[in-house]
Amino acid sequence: MSVTPRGVVLERAAYTLAAPVLAVAPNLYPNSPVNTVIELAGAAGTVGMVLAARANELGAGPRILRWCPLVLAAAVEVVARNTPGWGPWWLDGLLAAGWAGAGLLVLPFSRLARRHRPAHGPLPQLEAAPEPVAPVRPDDGADQLTRDTRTLWERAGAPARTHIVKASRHEGMRHDLTLLLCSAETGRPISGLTQAHVAAAFDIPETDVALAPVAAQPGRQGGPGWLEAHLTPDAGARRRRKPTDEQRWADRVGAPKGGAPGSVLVGKSRDNDRKVSFYRARMADPTETPRVDLAKVCRALELPEDDSCVFVLIDGSEFLISVFDTPPLSAVFPATRELLTPDAKGMYVCGFTITGQPVRNFVHQHDKNAACHGLILGVSRSGKTQFFAINMAAQSLAGHVVWLSTVRKDEKTTVLSRFIDRQGSNALWMARQLRAAKALCEIRAEMPWPHDGQPHDYKPGDPRCPYRQLNVYADEYMTAAKDPQFGTVIQETGDDLTVTGLKYGVGFNPAGQSPFADDGFSTEMKNNMRQNSRPVIFNMGNPGATRKAAEGTMENPYEVPTIPARYSRSEGSVIERAMRGEADPENGVSTGGVAIIVLDNGRAVLMRSLYADFDTDLADLFPEQVNRLTDYEIAELDKRGLWFDWNEPMRPGEFWPEPDDDGDGDGRRRRSGKGNKGGGQHGGRGTQKVTSARQALEAIKSLNNA
Repeated sequence: MSVTPRGVVLERAAYTLAAPVLAVAPNLYPNSPVNTVIELAGAAGTVGMVLAARANELGAGPRILRWCPLVLAAAVEVVARNTPGWGPWWLDGLLAAGWAGAGLLVLPFSRLARRHRPAHGPLPQLEAAPEPVAPVRPDDGADQLTRDTRTLWERAGAPARTHIVKASRHEGMRHDLTLLLCSAETGRPISGLTQAHVAAAFDIPETDVALAPVAAQPGRQGGPGWLEAHLTPDAGARRRRKPTDEQRWADRVGAPKGGAPGSVLVGKSRDNDRKVSFYRARMADPTETPRVDLAKVCRALELPEDDSCVFVLIDGSEFLISVFDTPPLSAVFPATRELLTPDAKGMYVCGFTITGQPVRNFVHQHDKNAACHGLILGVSRSGKTQFFAINMAAQSLAGHVVWLSTVRKDEKTTVLSRFIDRQGSNALWMARQLRAAKALCEIRAEMPWPHDGQPHDYKPGDPRCPYRQLNVYADEYMTAAKDPQFGTVIQETGDDLTVTGLKYGVGFNPAGQSPFADDGFSTEMKNNMRQNSRPVIFNMGNPGATRKAAEGTMENPYEVPTIPARYSRSEGSVIERAMRGEADPENGVSTGGVAIIVLDNGRAVLMRSLYADFDTDLADLFPEQVNRLTDYEIAELDKRGLWFDWNEPMRPGEFWPEPDDDGDGDGRRRRSGKGNKGGGQHGGRGTQKVTSARQALEAIKSLNNA
């Protein structure tokens, strides 16, 4: 149902209302201003019709018809005014009615009616717009391959508003291409182009597309407005079917979720003599540090997850994975005098790494022209005493004097006592040893050198030096430092010896099961050990404790190797044995003698220390003559009352004054090590009985003055 526009309704109402006015006004009011207005409107309509006719333009007819109602209204008014009454046969009314009808006839041609006229008949059909024609590019002499790739690229809508400049086929490949792309808008960068866009345009997997920036070259621009797209569907299919070592590493190991993310394989090699395969890799970004998950690497490369045969060595941004056919640390390397004899720089071989490289330790610091300390950590039966033997043998071969103290006597320390200067096995003996070594520093500080008669600091290897280097060993130092009677003396004297001993040719070598302050190792001692020794950490009971102990002795913790409790080869499937109810094979290899040595650069290296057989004679490792202190040093120690049989019971007043005859409190406290920590600098007062207020006040004053 159509709705008549409001303008049309108003125009029709005007014609209907104006018709009676045209008939009545001239007859009732001949001189009314209405008549004048009608006549003027008719005159204006006549002028408009004349002007429209003279214009001779398209649309003149509709404009003349638009003026007709005004001209006809003026004609009706003139006739009605000049006829007597209403005219013959009501001529005035008939003319007015005819004028109204004429207005209704002219109405369809009016502008207002045409603007709102409803459509009749079928709507005109819109013609389909012609498809946009791609701009014709000038012929740049491109080859057929480039033109074909351009066709596919333009069919895909020129992704990211780019244009293919050149397409190059990879040598020996049928479908592998390299596309040189540039932005279709000069001076604008390529943005929004992804591997999926390129892969969809050429119907290949997205993983076979790689995008790379283009460097500026002579005759060709570069920068963000250019891009290279490498399409390798053939190589990708071959890579998925039979990958090379480098491709397998990149896909499985160097991937973001791989065992060594961000790494690339440098090379793979095999040493048939040592029965070991090497995988050498580096980080793609040389500023990054390798993060190697050895178990994931083994699964990715289809290697056995056996921590006794697979090892990793990290050096900066590079790392080496060694895969052995048999556990390399199960081999035994017997100690020989040739390996233990120090060279001119004081270096000797103390063990071998998993790759068969010799590991060196020093008996003195050649670069610092000073003696050295030593730190040896490990649980019982881990190989500490074995390392004592080879370290003492090397020091003895260098002409050093060696003292060894332990908390309890055992077979191996008794054997070692035949080749060193002094050895004892209790906390009292250790306290006397450390006190004598500390006094020896004072003696050597004033000991004249024969060439000029003046005292000098110790210089290793200097033939003019009048004394030998002294190496003081304290086994189970942690236990001795907690001794209720002598622990405080041992700990404080050990700290002092660690700080001041090197310049007087005295090295301190504590050994224990923990390198932390609560177990006797103060911060000063650890700092001096880090700077003046190569700490050796044997098995600490579990991998976490071993790693923590190694980090505690390292200035900057690096990747610390793991020493499990035992090494055992993985044979068969654990799940299959569990399903069949079979026992696991007992083929473990003990890790006694396997240790981590922290080198000068803070890098931890896993090694197997040399083996000294205590069941045979160790004379082949030690020199024929035991090295001793000089007569001058012994005489000075004897003057101080420090040179005697240290196995004797404690002498009265040896470490602290004895209590007075009238009291026993203070002296007993000193004997228990809870009083003055230095061993006592002044005597104690006897406990007096307080019987009055005056005596109590004096006692309080004496305590305040103490």
